[in-house]
Amino acid sequence: MEYNIYICNMTNWKENIITDKDILLGKPVIKDARLSVDLLIGLLTQGWSEKQILYNFPRLTQNDLQAIFGYIQECMKDGLLYELPKQTA
Repeated sequence: MEYNIYICNMTNWKENIITDKDILLGKPVIKDARLSVDLLIGLLTQGWSEKQILYNFPRLTQNDLQAIFGYIQECMKDGLLYELPKQTA
């Protein structure tokens, strides 16, 4: 049941993640926090837990972190995070 709620929340990532050429050179950031998506993904990659991230960045919410995964999922659907196979004639 919890999993289905998580999937529904991910579709609203645009409410939490913005891009603005005047903020971090247009990198995707968490709205009102000026923390880049790649910084937060980097922390998760380094082994930080969601709880540690939320504690160290009190402006962030659980929804902000879920939005990151929704953003990444959409990028993957659009082929932005991997190289598409080259078509041969």
